[in-house]
Amino acid sequence: MHDLSASIVVYKSNLEMLAEAIESFLKATTVSKLYIIDNSPTNEARALADHERIEYSFNNKNVGFGAGHNIAIKKTIAAGSRYHVALNPDIYFSPDALQKLFGFMEANPEVGLCMPKVLYPDGRLQPLCKLLPSPKILIFRRFFFFLKEFLARQNYYYELQFSGYNKIMDVPFLSGCFMFLRIDALNKVGLFDERIFLYTEDVDLCRRIHQRYRTVFNPEVIIYHYHQRGSYKDGRLLLHNIHSAIQYFNKWGWFVDKERDLINQRVLIQIGK
Repeated sequence: MHDLSASIVVYKSNLEMLAEAIESFLKATTVSKLYIIDNSPTNEARALADHERIEYSFNNKNVGFGAGHNIAIKKTIAAGSRYHVALNPDIYFSPDALQKLFGFMEANPEVGLCMPKVLYPDGRLQPLCKLLPSPKILIFRRFFFFLKEFLARQNYYYELQFSGYNKIMDVPFLSGCFMFLRIDALNKVGLFDERIFLYTEDVDLCRRIHQRYRTVFNPEVIIYHYHQRGSYKDGRLLLHNIHSAIQYFNKWGWFVDKERDLINQRVLIQIGK
C-alpha cells in the first residue's frame, strides 16, 4: 500500500497503548509511512518511533488534535499518497484491517471517508456513528448523564443504535478515533479546522466531506479502542470540549441549522428502511 500513510497525535498518551497502536500499523503495512505528532510537554514518545517508516515530530507545545494531524496530512499530500488514516493513540487492530479498508475505498471512489466497526477491548460495541449534533443533544449527553432513561431514548436515534451496526451505512458524523480519508476529498473540502482545538474537529471535517462525498461506516472491518473519555475526568479537557462545541456551532448554526435537519432526516429514513 504505497498510496497510504497514517498519523497519530500524541499528548501525554499512555505509552503502552501508543506502542500497541504503532505496532498495529506497522504489522498491517510494509511500505506505508506513519507520522507521530507529539504535542506533549516532554518527548518520551520518541523512544517508540525508532523505525524507518516512522517520522516523529515533537512540537514542544499542544497545537491541538486537528492541527497535529494536519502537519502529517500536508506531508502526505506532498508525497503524493492517495489515502491517509488519522488514528488515536489508544487504537489497535488486526494486520488485515487496513488492507480491507484500502480495498473498499479503491472499489468505491465516491467514498471520501470510512470508519470501521469500533469495539472496546472486551468486545462491547462503541456506538460511534452519529447524526449531526444539535446543542441540545450535546448538553444533555455531557451534563445530564444522570437522566439515564431519557438519554437512552435520545441516543437510540442520535447514535443510530436502531441500525444494529451490522450493515454498511452512510453516516454524517463518524468518530475521529479512526478516519480512513481520501486525499482527493481533503483537497476539495480542506483539512481539519485548526480553530477547533479539540473534540468537535471530527464532526466538522466529516460534515464537510459528507457534503460532497459518501462518509461510510463499514462493519466488515473491526478495530479496538480503549476510549479514555478524558473530558469526563479532567476539568481542563471539559473546557476544551465546551469551547470547541461553541466554535462548531458558531460556524454551522446553533438552534437553526436547516442543512443539519435535512441531513439527519435523510439518514434516519435511509437507515430505517
